[in-house]
Amino acid sequence: MVGTATGDAPRSKLATVLRVTSGNFLEMFDFFLFGFYATFIARAFFPAGSEFASLMFTFMTFGAGFLMRPLGAVLLGAYVDRIGRRRGLIVTLSIMACGTVLIAFVPGYETIGLLAPVLVLIGRLLQGFSAGVELGGVSVYLAEMAPPGRRGFFVAWQSGSQQVAIMVAAVIGFAVNRLLAPEGVAAWGWRVPFFIGCLIIPFLFYIRRSLEETPEFLARKHRPSLRETIASLGRDWRIVGLGMLMMATTTISFYAITVYTPTFGKSVLKLSDADSLVVTFCVGLSNFVWLPVMGALSDRIGRRPILLLFSALTVLTAYPALAWLVGHASFANMLVTLLWLSFLYGSYNGAMVVALTEIVPASVRTAGFSLAYSLATALFGGFTPTVSTWLIQATGNRAAPAFWMTFGGACGLLATLLAYRTGRTRVAGAEGVSA
Repeated sequence: MVGTATGDAPRSKLATVLRVTSGNFLEMFDFFLFGFYATFIARAFFPAGSEFASLMFTFMTFGAGFLMRPLGAVLLGAYVDRIGRRRGLIVTLSIMACGTVLIAFVPGYETIGLLAPVLVLIGRLLQGFSAGVELGGVSVYLAEMAPPGRRGFFVAWQSGSQQVAIMVAAVIGFAVNRLLAPEGVAAWGWRVPFFIGCLIIPFLFYIRRSLEETPEFLARKHRPSLRETIASLGRDWRIVGLGMLMMATTTISFYAITVYTPTFGKSVLKLSDADSLVVTFCVGLSNFVWLPVMGALSDRIGRRPILLLFSALTVLTAYPALAWLVGHASFANMLVTLLWLSFLYGSYNGAMVVALTEIVPASVRTAGFSLAYSLATALFGGFTPTVSTWLIQATGNRAAPAFWMTFGGACGLLATLLAYRTGRTRVAGAEGVSA
């Protein structure tokens, strides 16, 4: 949307940000619910001989949706780059809505047997296929409509909308656990937040349909076909690979401190559901603050210093922080630890997402960004709950999930050094920062 020179311009920009990020809200709302209610979903759809096996089946289904993301990134990303940002975002919301409705209304294993986990898996695969391009499409849209010199600040609201979803989901989950007895939550109460997600889908369609196409896309004379997009991605595989490694830091950290936190609080630290939800709400609020702050700071000082500093801090502090927490488990200590990890995530991601939109060639910006992000979530972030659960079981160390976060930080640190080492990358050119 092109703002005018009048006082309506800031309001029109704000309205555009709200409309374009609405789908991100739904995506993360459902993803967080799946993580928080993993133990209940495990009992309903994946009964097994042990709680560990049942939980692992649930987290594997959660992670399976991420395996669909690279396919969605290429196919839907090429569609968005050819047909338009606005129409593409409506398509992705439609597919995601189908997966959400399916998961919300599938009867349990005791009612329909093996069909129950199969239908839940299909719902996750649909969500994954759509999410493969949702984040990329939103980030590219925000980058192309941002005023000069403020791209980092505007793109940060893509991740900001996800934090709002986490906070809303945490509040609803807290209310469900306060209003219902544990038996009621286990039997049917865990479905209530998913039903609420279904109810807001029509509203999200309504506000997203009012989006306008970005002027940058309309000005583009050539719009590549699917074959041209795939060929371009093949030529720029190094850029996609670096973007994937930069995203590894973000995806691992994000799913560790949000989706996995409730399970970690309940199963490992033995804290209450209410405690875990309050911590998760505070983490979402913290992320919401740091993302735009660091995005705006990256507009002033460049992406590189922020990316290097906070990926290095993740490597150095993730394990000491989590080891201290498991040795002194309490609500207050969990809150302090998770807020520190939130600060690292929000600061790094505030600069990283906009940097990735600047790396990828403009003609295949949506597909390239989405593929890098999808590969990172498929290979790293999406299986964070599964890997974390396995690490604790295999090592006997309750702080073992921090090893995974340290690995993610190392990926981001290495990728940033490689991306900026010569000054020849598109990132440096886009920022106007000399090497």
